[in-house]
Amino acid sequence: MSASEKEAGDQIDYAHSDDTPSKKKRSTSETLEYPRRRATIACQICRLRKTRCNGARPKCQLCSDLNAECVYREPGIKLDAGDRLILDQLTRIESLLHSNLPAQPHSALALSTTSPATSNDTNIGSDEILTRTPSGLPLHGRLSAVGLGSWVNPPASISISTMPKMHTTPALHLLQWPLIRDLVPNAYGPQHLLRLEMAREPLRLTPNSGFDLTNASTYAQAFFTHGNVWYACVNPHTWNQYYQSALAQGFQEGPMSCFVLLVLALGSAAHSGSISFVPTDHESPGLPYFAAAWSFLPSVMMQNTVVATQCMVLASAYLFYVVRPLEAWTLLSNVSLKLQLLFGSPDRIPAQWRELSVRVYWNALLFESDLLAELDLPHSGIVNFEEIVDLPGGFEEEDKNDGDEGERERNDLAARHDNLWYFLAEIALRRLLNRVSHIIYQKDSTHTLSTLGPIVSELDFQLSQWYDSLPRPIQFPLTQSPLSNPVQTVLRLRYNACRTIIYRPYILAVLEDEKAGADAGVKECCRRCLDATVRQLEHITSHREGHLPYLWQGALSMVSQTLLIMGASMSPTLSALLPPTPRTDAIIAGVVSEVERYARLAPSLKLSAEIIRDAERRRQIRLRSAGR
Repeated sequence: MSASEKEAGDQIDYAHSDDTPSKKKRSTSETLEYPRRRATIACQICRLRKTRCNGARPKCQLCSDLNAECVYREPGIKLDAGDRLILDQLTRIESLLHSNLPAQPHSALALSTTSPATSNDTNIGSDEILTRTPSGLPLHGRLSAVGLGSWVNPPASISISTMPKMHTTPALHLLQWPLIRDLVPNAYGPQHLLRLEMAREPLRLTPNSGFDLTNASTYAQAFFTHGNVWYACVNPHTWNQYYQSALAQGFQEGPMSCFVLLVLALGSAAHSGSISFVPTDHESPGLPYFAAAWSFLPSVMMQNTVVATQCMVLASAYLFYVVRPLEAWTLLSNVSLKLQLLFGSPDRIPAQWRELSVRVYWNALLFESDLLAELDLPHSGIVNFEEIVDLPGGFEEEDKNDGDEGERERNDLAARHDNLWYFLAEIALRRLLNRVSHIIYQKDSTHTLSTLGPIVSELDFQLSQWYDSLPRPIQFPLTQSPLSNPVQTVLRLRYNACRTIIYRPYILAVLEDEKAGADAGVKECCRRCLDATVRQLEHITSHREGHLPYLWQGALSMVSQTLLIMGASMSPTLSALLPPTPRTDAIIAGVVSEVERYARLAPSLKLSAEIIRDAERRRQIRLRSAGR
C-alpha cells in the first residue's frame, strides 16, 4: 500500500468519529486518562471539557446542572512532557473514533480533549457565551432535550443517534411559532404532508413497454461517475460481469436482471439531470428500465438474500429520484425486515456478500432517517443493529486485470475512494443530525435556555469535529461562494442545515419573548443559526447538485429555513442579524421560485410551495404596513 493510500484510509477512519468499522470493530475501552500538572481535583467531565470543577461530592456543579454522572479519578503516575503529548494525541484520536457510542458501558462524555471553545471557526466565539444565557426563560413544549445526563449513560432501550419517534424537527412545526403562524392562517398540522402523500395516486408503470440498451454503456458510466457516489452499494469491479450475464440470459426474471436494470435506470437519471427540468409530457429518465425491473421485484422480494435487499434499495433510490417518498418507504420497510433476518445470525450471510450487506444496511438506515425526519412514519427497527454492523470497508476485486484494463482500474482508484469517503461522511453526519433531533427536538418536553446552552455547544463542537475530519478531496471551504464539486456542495448544504437546527431553539426563544434577544449569548446563538440558514439558501440552485438522492428532502429543508428567515425578518432583534432587506428578499424569492419548480412532482411539495409563496406575500404586506 502506498503512503497516499494509507493516508486516505486513515482519513476515512477519522472522518467518522462515532462509527468506526468493527474490522475495525468498535472499542469498548475507556478514554485514556493522565494526571494534570496541578493537583486540582476535577471530575472526568470537567477534565474532558477543560472547565473548572468545584470538586463538590457526590456531584460537582457542572454535573449537577447537566444531570450527568460525576466520576472522580485518582491521580496516576507522573508523566513527562513527551508522554503527555503522545497520550494527548491518542486521547484525541480515540475521542474522534469512539465518542458518544450509546452501547459503550460505563462511558463518560467521550469528547475530544479540545474544548468547544477552542475548536475551529465553525464554533465562533467562546463556549462561555452559550452558558451565560438567562436561566428563567423556558422553551415550551415544541422543544426539548434529554440532557447530557441521559447522553452519558443512556437507557439500554434508547440510542441517541437515531430519530426519536416523536419530534418537532419538520418544517410544518414552524407554522406554530409566533409571527410565522401569522403568515400562514390555514391550520396545517405536522401530519398534513403525510396525509397528502398517502392519498396520492399510485405510480403507473407499463412493464411490458420494452427498453432500449443502445445507451446502456453511457448510463452505466453515468451511474458510476455521478450516481454511485451517493449510495456506494454497487461494486464497480463486478458490474461488467453481471451486465454481460443478464444480457446473455435475455434479461430473464431474476435478481441479476433486476439489479442491472435498476443501475441503468439510476444511470439514466444521473445522466439527464434534475427531474424538475423534465417536461410534464415526457416520461421520467430511466423509467422504462425501472418499469421492467419493477415487474421482477415481486419474485425478488420473496428471496432472503443480500442481492434481493440490494435490488430493493436501488429501487427505493429511484423512487426518491421521481419524488415518491412513501413508495420508497414501503420498499425500505421490506429491506429492513430482511436485513434484520440476515443479521440475526453470523452464518446467514456468506463471506463474499458481507461488505455488500453492510453497504445496503447503511443505505436503508440513511434513507429511513431522512423519511423519519420529515414524516411521522412507523420505525422499522433496523436501527437496533446500528451498533453491531460494521462501517463500509472496501469491495474485493474479484477479477484481476492486466494491461490496459488494469491501468484503467488503477486510474479509477481515486474516484472509488471518493465514493466511499462521501458515503462515510454522510453516515457520520446523519447520525449527528439524528442526535440533534433526539436531544433537542423530542416532543412534549420542556427545556430552559440555561440547560440548552451546554448541549448546543457540544453538538456544534461535534459538527466542527466532523468537518475537521473530512478527507481533503471532499472537505468543502467554509465560504459563501458556489463550488464546482457536487459532493462538496451537497456536504456543505447538509452541514449548514445541521448547524441551523442545532441553534434553531434560540430563534423560537426570541420570537416568543423579544427581551430574550437582549442577552449576548442568546443573540450570538441566533446569529449563528441565521448565518447558517442564509448560507444554505443564498445560492439556491446549488441544491440541484443533490437532485438524485435529496430533491424531496432538500426542498422541505429549504421551506423550513425560509420560514425561519421570514419570522426573523419581522422581529426587531432578529432582523438586525439578517443581511440587508433587498438581499433577504432576493433570497426568499429565489427559494419560492425553486420550490414552485418542484410543486408538480409531489403533493407534499405542492403544498410546501403554496405555503411559502402565500407567507411571503403576507410578510411583504406586514412589513410595508409597519413602514419597513
